Amino acid sequence: MTEFTLNGQTQRVEADPDMPLLWVLRDELKLTGTKFGCGVAACGACTVHIDGVPTRSCQTFLGDIEGAEITTIESIDTPEARAIREAWVELQVPQCGYCQSGQIMSASALLAETPKPSDEDIDFAMEGNICRCASYARIRRAIHRAAEIMEA
Repeated sequence: MTEFTLNGQTQRVEADPDMPLLWVLRDELKLTGTKFGCGVAACGACTVHIDGVPTRSCQTFLGDIEGAEITTIESIDTPEARAIREAWVELQVPQCGYCQSGQIMSASALLAETPKPSDEDIDFAMEGNICRCASYARIRRAIHRAAEIMEA
């Protein structure tokens, strides 16, 4: 049995400790906002926050999260995440939308740490998030716009 906090609620999950957190979230806890993309932590679609740090849930195992605080796209409601969502809509960032939960999780963590990121900061923080539709320029603009929204 593994106990952790998920989106503010204590969870106790009895499953194989080698089960990826992604499958715990999607299959055991029925939270489907976190997406499966590659399974090898290369695309970022499965990004969640573990103790505030953006982490690939496909390569994080249940046995490694005992006592951790996990936030998924379903509940992230920080000022940064609200600004990101507003900018995403304003600038019409998503095309297919598949990668967006991971993009938003990574971008909100970036703004929490670096409220006025440079292009280089954004590129570094977002480099592990692949967008099949190649919306990278809009994502960068939206992160800058979110920083402006937060500053206002």
